[in-house]
Amino acid sequence: MTAPHHAETHHHAEAPAPFAEPTKTVTGGWIALFATAWLGIWMAQLTPVQLLLPLQVEAQLHATNWVDNVVAFGLVSGIAGAFALIAYPLTGALSDRTTGRFGRRRPWILAGTLVFAGSLVLLGLQSDIVGIGVFWSLALIGYCILTAALTAVISDQVPVGQRGFVSGWISAPQAIGTILGLVLVTALALGQFLGYTLVAVLLVLLVLPFVLWVPDAPLDRAPRLTFRALIEGFWISPRSYPDFGWTLLSRVLVNFGNAFGTALLLQFLMYGLELADAEDMLIVLSVIYMVFVIIASLVFGKLSDRLGRRKPFVFVAAALQGVAALLLAFAPDVTIAMIAAGLLGLGYGTFLSVDQALATQVLPDPHTRGKDLGIMNIATAVPQAVAPLLGAFVVALLVGFQGLFILSAVAALLGAIAVLPIRSVR
Repeated sequence: MTAPHHAETHHHAEAPAPFAEPTKTVTGGWIALFATAWLGIWMAQLTPVQLLLPLQVEAQLHATNWVDNVVAFGLVSGIAGAFALIAYPLTGALSDRTTGRFGRRRPWILAGTLVFAGSLVLLGLQSDIVGIGVFWSLALIGYCILTAALTAVISDQVPVGQRGFVSGWISAPQAIGTILGLVLVTALALGQFLGYTLVAVLLVLLVLPFVLWVPDAPLDRAPRLTFRALIEGFWISPRSYPDFGWTLLSRVLVNFGNAFGTALLLQFLMYGLELADAEDMLIVLSVIYMVFVIIASLVFGKLSDRLGRRKPFVFVAAALQGVAALLLAFAPDVTIAMIAAGLLGLGYGTFLSVDQALATQVLPDPHTRGKDLGIMNIATAVPQAVAPLLGAFVVALLVGFQGLFILSAVAALLGAIAVLPIRSVR
């Protein structure tokens, strides 16, 4: 009986033991597989959010007013976001305790991918608003299962001195995936069903290599997960773990700032600036934004590793986003929008990579990395989900787009300030 077990341990020689602090640097091949998986994830998540889902909702509503369309889209998005609140920490906690020869994270990465992809294909077939809401919620649950496990792999396998750079490979593919998904769907002139199916197929093809080739140390036995332990685990006391609390607060605020600044960009170009070619302009701004996201996330992620500092980067990154939003609020024109897109990309790219690295360094307990990072991930997913709805209300009820961008700036600047009290990370 011992021989197969011996083979199994040999196969997993590359992955650090569960709960150990990783010391061995991950290879370029590892990073390439990781980045490829994220490219698939972002295409599958952001192409629907930016293009397919709003059009699908509009087609059902026949509303004359754009605010009604955005509110309907915001409701669908917000309901799905409520599920993310539960799915992230729950699946993170389950992956912390998963035993079996395939390791802790891989079964969840695979399951999440299949739920996400399957839901997207079915979403493409929906023609009433309830069906759209149900299947987008299911798709987002799949996304949460997949990304909760995949971000936990950073804490499991990547040493602290490499985490800024590796985290940059989450955000750089986000930029490429957004534009690639939009271009593929529009250039191939795919309809609703084929558009969703294409991103679903690409998701599976791009995540599978990571699941197949990246080893994941198996856990021999795990404490039983009781309902009470699970519920109690959702609360991490800011008094006991202040650094975790400040990091979480900063992340929520900055992501709200970013989401308010970007969620209604198309509507701002169409109804705020009244551009005839708003959709083309959106692609131009997206490209500018993305070029800066890619450069910033890779360059500054690596620089923060080298200097061993995270806080100054996160502070400046958040503040830059606030400045970009203020420019849009007080000087709304196309040239300023281009400058703001560059600043926003620079700020958000830096924030995404360095803050992800910072988050892995303030976790309370190595045994609950998946759950704790799941809680951190809520701070990214939920603002994105509820921003279209809140943003539409702000524009409609308050003071138009100017009010929205001021709100975006305030959130980002407060997010910058919230990093300052963190003690354990420089």
